[in-house]
Amino acid sequence: MIRAEQLSRSFAARRAVHQLNFELKSGSIVAFVGPNGAGKTTTLRMITGALAPSSGRVLVDGFDTFEQPFQARAQIGFLPESPPLYPELKVIENLRFVCSIKGLDYSGIDAVVERCELAEVLGQLQGQLSKGFRQRVGLALALLGDPPLLILDEPTSGLDPAQIEGMRELIRTLGEEHTVVLSTHLLSEVEAVCDHVLMIDRGELVADASADDLIGEYGNLQQAFLARCAVHRQDRS
Repeated sequence: MIRAEQLSRSFAARRAVHQLNFELKSGSIVAFVGPNGAGKTTTLRMITGALAPSSGRVLVDGFDTFEQPFQARAQIGFLPESPPLYPELKVIENLRFVCSIKGLDYSGIDAVVERCELAEVLGQLQGQLSKGFRQRVGLALALLGDPPLLILDEPTSGLDPAQIEGMRELIRTLGEEHTVVLSTHLLSEVEAVCDHVLMIDRGELVADASADDLIGEYGNLQQAFLARCAVHRQDRS
């Protein structure tokens, strides 16, 4: 579903991402984790086609995100940490607006409303929604068109414990039909929903393994995270 080949990005003299190589198969829930400033957001922007790589490439379902941006983006549903919602629009109006942007008719709206449990707020202004419902609306927007790949950036940020558990259960369900890439700082969330882990530090890949393998080797993902980053930094010093 996703293949990164020697993927790199620099900003002036600063190297943000350096020669990432990984391949993610269809039908998995993949955690994308790393310290602040590790290059996660830059990598996600290159995967979604929002940012061109300095070198290397990303293929999404065989389409190069830079050379074939329209075909590649059609395969992706993206939920940023702050969903792009217009507070003055009702929920249903925003769903219809995004359908228009994507060149879709409205026939798929009912399915995403049901999946994200939005029926009770369709007529409400988005500016009046709770944080939990705003995240669900953002996820519904990402699901329009039924893309095979979903990229979720901190989907539980700012949610209360009940909302977090509801979002986790929704992500587990989505993983049955989509490839899901989950960027998060919460390693407990990774252990709860993800079956594979990509870990980067200072722009370089330090782990590409199943969650179970990392837990088996280190005891838990927090210890795996600390150990892999420490070894990487020692090797680079």
